[in-house]
Amino acid sequence: MSPEPVDTCELLCLDLPHAETIRTSMPDLTAVDAAAAGARALGDPTRLRLATALLSGEELCVCDLAWVVGLAQNLVSHHLRLLKAAGLVTGRRQGRLVMYALTPAGLALVAGVLAVAGLSTTPSPAVDSTGSRHG
Repeated sequence: MSPEPVDTCELLCLDLPHAETIRTSMPDLTAVDAAAAGARALGDPTRLRLATALLSGEELCVCDLAWVVGLAQNLVSHHLRLLKAAGLVTGRRQGRLVMYALTPAGLALVAGVLAVAGLSTTPSPAVDSTGSRHG
């Protein structure tokens, strides 16, 4: 005889006051959708690495980010577009460069994901080997 599944109740017995308290404290659907989009975007290891590289708070250009993660610029640009669509990064053109930074929501989500995973969320400054910032 196989064990009974434990994922459903055998009896409908709703604790209505408790359930209603929880239901009314739930975030609205728009906020949940935005959070889910951010979580999906960070669910890819490449995108999580790119977002982690931006934790310093400094803007980084696509070429710097490509070097940091060891991938081609076109692939990095693709992943940055997805992070931008999810509202986790912003991009701005500076001459011939495109500079990216985490949004406040992106910063909070990346730091949260790394903390849950037990990884350091201490940003390192965006400084090159000569001690000066790129740009």
